[in-house]
Amino acid sequence: MTITHAAQGRTAQITTNKPAMAALCLAMLLPSLDTSIANSSLPTLAEAFGASFKTVQWVVLAYLAAVTTTIVGAGRLGDRIGRRRLLLGGMALFTVASVACGAAPSIEGLIAARAAQGLGAAVMLAMTMALAGEVAPRARAGTAIGLLGTMSATGTALGPSLGGMLAATVGWRAIFLVSVPLGVVALVMAMRWLPADGPRAARVRGGALGVGGDLGLGGDLVEMRQLLREPGLAAGLTMTLLVAMVIMATLVVGPFHLARGLGLGTAQVGFVMSVGPLVAAMMGVPAGRLTDRHGAARVTRLGLMAMLVGCVALAVLPVSLGVAGYVGAVGFITAGYALFQASNNTAIMSAVDGGGAGLWRGC
Repeated sequence: MTITHAAQGRTAQITTNKPAMAALCLAMLLPSLDTSIANSSLPTLAEAFGASFKTVQWVVLAYLAAVTTTIVGAGRLGDRIGRRRLLLGGMALFTVASVACGAAPSIEGLIAARAAQGLGAAVMLAMTMALAGEVAPRARAGTAIGLLGTMSATGTALGPSLGGMLAATVGWRAIFLVSVPLGVVALVMAMRWLPADGPRAARVRGGALGVGGDLGLGGDLVEMRQLLREPGLAAGLTMTLLVAMVIMATLVVGPFHLARGLGLGTAQVGFVMSVGPLVAAMMGVPAGRLTDRHGAARVTRLGLMAMLVGCVALAVLPVSLGVAGYVGAVGFITAGYALFQASNNTAIMSAVDGGGAGLWRGC
């Protein structure tokens, strides 16, 4: 099948197979939800297991470490063995690991299960982005990426409040078990609606050694250097790194500013911190549509300008403005972030459309 024929097939699929995008949305929501769902319940976990904060924080860190260290390799592995096949495996691993988290008899067991859950999450995140480029026609790629961005932001925003509520009313085990039925539904939807992979023999190169190498970064560095010669890719990924640093800074510094600078309580801090992800969630789909209508470059510039305005506001606005000043500044930052993500990811998807797509979507 030629690239032209493949593109035509993808266009036909998206016009008649909307449940495929619904399956991808759920596959994006779940790992995003579990990124933040345990954060507000760390004190509860420390009390339940008699563990120190230094130990219990690894319930969060193990998940994040597994995601960040394997997501690029997961993207490349999908290029080799098939994206649908790998996504189904990632969903199954994520769901089983969620059961293990909920049944963990010790803090060490919970941390290990969270690491396994993070590995499944890395596969889900990488393959969801990659498959979005297959089920959506090029003309609507921005809308598809924006929708996935909305689901990611929604999951991140819901995590702290949902986790806190479940821990207070049902118990800490429910924090992790809530993902089990959702994972089963996502797996069934993906099996039913996602397009089948092409012949495996056309993708696998290097046999078991090649697949094993994809679990790390070493086997991907050569291809990364080759693909970086493509116009715009280096700039797009550099911007992604810098923007991610800005967002992480707001997530780390924000709670301390709200608690110590503005004197808010823990519950109030959690509520205010959820505003940013909610803004990003609401902006995701409109950002994608703007990208489709006006082009990725223009929307990227708009998003970066909005983020700049928000960052300057955070730095110069007086503390006397209180929560309103903080929320206004963060609103600009996260709205700009949604615009940037939809447009920049669309540009990268368009620049890399082929065997290396999974690798770059993993990045």
